[in-house]
Amino acid sequence: MRWLAVALLVVLALLQHPLWIGKGGWLRVWDVDRQLQQQKEINRALEMRNAGLDAEARDLKQGYDAIEERARFELGMVKHDEVFVQIPDRPRAGSAPAPVLKDAPAGTAAAPARAARKP
Repeated sequence: MRWLAVALLVVLALLQHPLWIGKGGWLRVWDVDRQLQQQKEINRALEMRNAGLDAEARDLKQGYDAIEERARFELGMVKHDEVFVQIPDRPRAGSAPAPVLKDAPAGTAAAPARAARKP
């Protein structure tokens, strides 16, 4: 009788092996499901980034406001009748002051330029 019980346990273990460990088993399904969830999160982040880029591209194609904004802040450009005002950043407490360029050529600045509109 004891041999029969051992034989049935061995047969049961052999039948369970493909279910848990074999190709297409539960462990593989759980691993693939985990990978799927990670990929879905990556795709959501990329979709959000693509939507932002699409909106920016549409804005650049349709209106001049985005082009003007980029020209002002990235290139330091101003309009014809505007006054340019540059306000240097204050040094933080405990840090060394920003260096002053004495022999700099005309038209250069130590800090990024920002444009101010006329009132």
